[in-house]
Amino acid sequence: MTGRRNTGSASVPLLVLLSLGFCFATYNLQTIIWRNIAIMRSAVDDSNRKLLSDPILEMPDDMQKQKTSGSPFHVALTATDAPYSKWQSRIMYYWYKKKKDLPGSEMGGFTRILHSGNRDNLMDEIPTIVVDPLPAGLDRGYIVLNRPCAFVQWLEKATIEEEYILMAEPDHIFVNPLPNLADGGYPAAFPFFYIKPAENENIIRKFFPRENGPVTNVDPIGNSPVIIKKDLLKKIAPTWMNVSLRMKDDSETDKAFGWVLEMYAYAVASALHGVRHVLRKDLMLQPPWDLQTAKKFIIHYTYGCDYNLKGELTYGKIGEWRFDKRSYLRGPPPRNLSLPPPGVPESVVTLVKMVNEATANIPNWDTE
Repeated sequence: MTGRRNTGSASVPLLVLLSLGFCFATYNLQTIIWRNIAIMRSAVDDSNRKLLSDPILEMPDDMQKQKTSGSPFHVALTATDAPYSKWQSRIMYYWYKKKKDLPGSEMGGFTRILHSGNRDNLMDEIPTIVVDPLPAGLDRGYIVLNRPCAFVQWLEKATIEEEYILMAEPDHIFVNPLPNLADGGYPAAFPFFYIKPAENENIIRKFFPRENGPVTNVDPIGNSPVIIKKDLLKKIAPTWMNVSLRMKDDSETDKAFGWVLEMYAYAVASALHGVRHVLRKDLMLQPPWDLQTAKKFIIHYTYGCDYNLKGELTYGKIGEWRFDKRSYLRGPPPRNLSLPPPGVPESVVTLVKMVNEATANIPNWDTE
C-alpha cells in the first residue's frame, strides 16, 4: 500500500509540470503567431490580395500548371496508445468515414500506424498496424521522433494498394472531402509560416550541404499534412529518420528547432532527394487564426481557442469560454461541449460542432 501511495503522489507533480509546460508552450506559440499574423495582415495591400486568395502559394519552377492526380490516396495516421492520442484518433477516423465517399473525395484506405509497440483497445475500431518505437531513451522525451521510424517500418511491412499516401495526425479533422492535390512527382504540402529554412541556413547546412543546391530548395513544410507518391515516400522516409536523429543529437539544432525539429528533418530529407512540394494553403486551416472552413480541407486543432463572452479572442490568456485539446491529456473530452459565444469565428464553431457530433456517435466514448 505504501508503494502505491508513493507512486500516486509522484505522478501528480509530474502531471502538473507537464500541464504547465503545455500551457507555457501554447502561450508562447500563440503570441508568436498573433504577432506574425498582425505583420502579415498589415503588409497586405490591394496589389497582392489577389495572390493571397490563390490556394496555391508556390509551385516548383519546372511545373507549368498544377493539377490533381485523380488517383486515390491512402490515409496514414501515426499515433500512440496514450489516452490523449487515442481520443483524437477516434474523432479523426469518424470524420474520415463521413467524408470518404462524398463527391470530390479521393480518399482511399486508412491505417493508424501505432508506434507504441503493442496492440491497444482500438484495434477493432480503427484499421491499425503496430510498429516498434525507437529504442528506449533515443527519443529523449521528444515523442514525435518516432514518426519517421514508424513510417519506415510501415512502408516495409504493409501492402498499400493506393499509389499515393496522405501523412496525417490525430488532431486533424476532415472538414470537406479531400481530393488528391499531388501531381506525380510533386507532393502537395501545407506551408507553415514558422518553418524558415533560409533564416536558419547555418543550421540547415549541417544537413543539407551546399553541393545539394540553394537552401531555398528546402520547402517550408513538415511531413503532415503531405500527399505524396508512395514510391517517393519510400525513398525519403529512411533519410527523414536519419536526419531527425542527427538533428536531435546536435545540441545547437535541437535548441534552435525545438518541437518542430522533426518537421525540419522531413523538409531537409525531401530536398536531399530533390523533391519539391506544391505548397497548398487550402490543404489545412488552424483555428483560431484561420476564421473560415470554406474551401479548406482539414481542421488542425493544435492551438487553444480562448474567448471572452463577447466573442473576443483572449490569446495568451485562458478565456471564459475555451476549447484546448491539452485540457484532456488524461482522457477524452466529455460529450456535448458547450458551443462558443456569439461572435466567435465560424472555424471555431465548426470545430466544436464536429467534435460534438463525433463524440455523440462513437460507441463507448468514455473508454480510454
